[in-house]
Amino acid sequence: QVQLVESGGGLVQAGGSLRLSCAASGRTFSLYTVGWFRQAPGKERDFVAGISSSGANTYYADSVKGRFTIFRDNAKNTAYLQMNSLKPEDTAFYYCVADRRVTMTTMRLWNEFAYRGQGTQVTVSS
Repeated sequence: QVQLVESGGGLVQAGGSLRLSCAASGRTFSLYTVGWFRQAPGKERDFVAGISSSGANTYYADSVKGRFTIFRDNAKNTAYLQMNSLKPEDTAFYYCVADRRVTMTTMRLWNEFAYRGQGTQVTVSS
């Protein structure tokens, strides 16, 4: 099993940056695909970004491509989401997720991830 704890959320002005961290327990973190999802009030939960177990492959939602970067440090059992050029529409609760069985075709589906963190709030003011 893997337990995930997000941190790094907060309040930032439009155009600013934040880095979210996802710290994982367990010794097999390097075998897990990791993803980030977000949910704004009154909206559906959306895929933001995903990274393969080795870190070699990354995937992004069109809405964040070029602004957000997902990366991981398996030696530290931690994944990150670097968010630059933030916009008010990026305001949401951000969740880190992980699973060993997720593939490229299923990575954008919340229900495919068995392990999920509690989330962290990101608020971008205009």
